[in-house]
Amino acid sequence: MLVLDQDATRSALAWPQLIDAIADMFGGDCVMPIRHHHDVEVPGERSATLLLMPAWVPGLYAGIKIVSVFPDNTTRALPAIFGTYLLCSGKTGEMLAAIDGGELTARRTAATSALAARYLAHPEAEELLICGTGRLSLNMMQAHAQVRPLKRFLIWGRNGDSALRMADEAQALGLNAQAVSNLEAAAGSADIISCVTLSSEPLVKGAWLKPGAHLDLVGGFKPDMRETDDVAIGRATVFVDTRAGAVKEAGDIVQPLKSGVLKTHDIRAELHDLVGGAHSGRSGSEEITLFKSVGAALEDLAGAIIAYEHVTGGLK
Repeated sequence: MLVLDQDATRSALAWPQLIDAIADMFGGDCVMPIRHHHDVEVPGERSATLLLMPAWVPGLYAGIKIVSVFPDNTTRALPAIFGTYLLCSGKTGEMLAAIDGGELTARRTAATSALAARYLAHPEAEELLICGTGRLSLNMMQAHAQVRPLKRFLIWGRNGDSALRMADEAQALGLNAQAVSNLEAAAGSADIISCVTLSSEPLVKGAWLKPGAHLDLVGGFKPDMRETDDVAIGRATVFVDTRAGAVKEAGDIVQPLKSGVLKTHDIRAELHDLVGGAHSGRSGSEEITLFKSVGAALEDLAGAIIAYEHVTGGLK
């Protein structure tokens, strides 16, 4: 069985191929049951989460991702997310590969946001604001740069030193990045705002968004988590990765639906609709768009297949 560690997984998942593979998977015949989502008590700390995410393409590949999210790992200088992806043959069930789940998750998440931005962000978007300083931040910058002509990258975090460190890492990769401390000013100038936090309270206010902005909400994956406010929901045209996941798990969708600020029919499309052409995405240069993702198992399967075939050349 092939085993891919973090570095090998990263090397096997080039951005252009990964973005296109996820698009193909959303437009294909992947079977994706509802994922298992379990709260795990951690004495003296915030509760953790255990996720089990299966998916398969009949007759080709099947797999499952096992992920833990421990939000207080930041106090231990550890990533909040750990995981492993198990890939097997969809014809025989033979176990084919164990793939680093943290790196796979980070890259497929960023690639999915970039895929959405391909349809929803302004075609001439030049400035990207990242809210959050975790491992996803660099990935978001790199992935979005694949689909829009970005020239400036702003990084905001509650911890200013972390934002500075992330800006240094981005600059080392050749990105024109800088840390910012004034979130309102940065959000008001950005063409794309990508939130990758574990916040339970709104960070980006809808009143700050300029006409034509695209808001990418990634971090919140529970009903009590929130990265933007009702004003943003009301001003924006709302899109999601999957309706089933977003209306059940995403606080930025669940809470406005519960209060009546958002109606179910206000969710204009999911990624399947955008990729398949059922919805064209952005309709004008002044339109504010919002994309909320909670993650879909087919994204992981797409990445796992790409990584496995990159190393082995494909199924034998």
